[in-house]
Amino acid sequence: MTNQIARVSILAFALVASTTVAAARTPYDGAWTLSIVTERGVCERYSFPVHITNGKVSFPGLVNASGNVSAKGAVRVTVSAMGKTASGSGKLGRSSGSGRWAGRSGEDRCSGTWTVQRS
Repeated sequence: MTNQIARVSILAFALVASTTVAAARTPYDGAWTLSIVTERGVCERYSFPVHITNGKVSFPGLVNASGNVSAKGAVRVTVSAMGKTASGSGKLGRSSGSGRWAGRSGEDRCSGTWTVQRS
């Protein structure tokens, strides 16, 4: 009897946990490739991977980076690495997105556009 109660408890816990995780996923979750283009200033052009998990944006290899994607695809991010900082916002679709960014590299201020494609 105790064994059956333990099994039922474990099964109930597993069902609740899987429902919670499934509900937290967003249509934007997954691997993306980000391209950053500078339109003003002397900052470099960049292209690197981005991951979205449960609406949270992360940049593999960058320690100081964060961002969020809303249920409707609005995205906001901030990044800082090696004396460079930037923040951006825009809109994601199911397979691509775009927006604007602004930042600084040392004393130089830069701004431009970004695009992202699902990897």
